[in-house]
Amino acid sequence: MITIDITMVIQIINILILIVIMNMVLYKPVRTILAERAKRLEALGKDVATFEKNAALRQTEIDRKIRAARDKAKGALEEARGSAQKSGAEIVAKIREGATVAKNEQLAAISKEFAGARQELQGQVASFAGDIANKIMGRSL
Repeated sequence: MITIDITMVIQIINILILIVIMNMVLYKPVRTILAERAKRLEALGKDVATFEKNAALRQTEIDRKIRAARDKAKGALEEARGSAQKSGAEIVAKIREGATVAKNEQLAAISKEFAGARQELQGQVASFAGDIANKIMGRSL
């Protein structure tokens, strides 16, 4: 059976001393390491959240700049198209104007030649009429 004597008291004191020593050597350092690790994880979590927030802000800024650049490029392209169409229309108008001038000059030259030929033929009408009459009548008039 169990007898209560001095050895039991010594064993209780021994267990209490062992608990104190284990607390100092094992439990306290483990608790401090766990507390430090929790603090580091919390700090890293805050840093990660800050970095994610900054990354999202930068991404929205980049997206905005890309949209602005696209809009600017579209505007420049439309402006270039408009100026190209305008200059093309001006060139076509100049070509048409030049063609009209050349056509009018050629028509004037042709009508001048036609008038000259008409006058020449008008001067020869009397002799042609006489020659035709001579051939039809068979004798000279």
